[in-house]
Amino acid sequence: MRSFVVSDPSAPLDAEGSPLRCCLRSARAGEHIALVSYAPLRRWATAQQVDPGAYDEVGPVFLHADPCSGPERPGGAETYPHARPGALRTLRRYDARGVIHSGALLEIPADATAGLDSGLDDAFADPAVELVHVRALEYGCFLFAVERPAPEEMSRSLPSPSGHGTDIHEPERPEEL
Repeated sequence: MRSFVVSDPSAPLDAEGSPLRCCLRSARAGEHIALVSYAPLRRWATAQQVDPGAYDEVGPVFLHADPCSGPERPGGAETYPHARPGALRTLRRYDARGVIHSGALLEIPADATAGLDSGLDDAFADPAVELVHVRALEYGCFLFAVERPAPEEMSRSLPSPSGHGTDIHEPERPEEL
């Protein structure tokens, strides 16, 4: 695996603005990043002691090539990462066995937080849904995961990202970085 500097003319791709999984913000010019393979369902499935089988898919994610300080929330704790109005997201729903249960397409509205809250509320209205992966539709990149909120959080009249338990764990860093 080869890392590169964002916006460097010798970089293998133009990654400026790409979603960084490690800190949940967009890549900036001059940063040292890498595009790596990541299996986002694996950590959750291991913690739940389930075998996701064929759903243990591996896909691309961007992360800093060097350790970073972790998740940043430029809009504060009450915003979702990578929630750009107009962006298309898939909300892939998984059951307690780690099997895809259903999914939904979401175009992020002007009020991104309200739009994602609504999409997640719809997902968790189904009692079989335990986990939702939010992915970029264009390339399928995994952005973040949301676990079923505690019952007291589901009864709030104004849900928020913090109530949905956004997974902000950093992917395991490949040895060769």
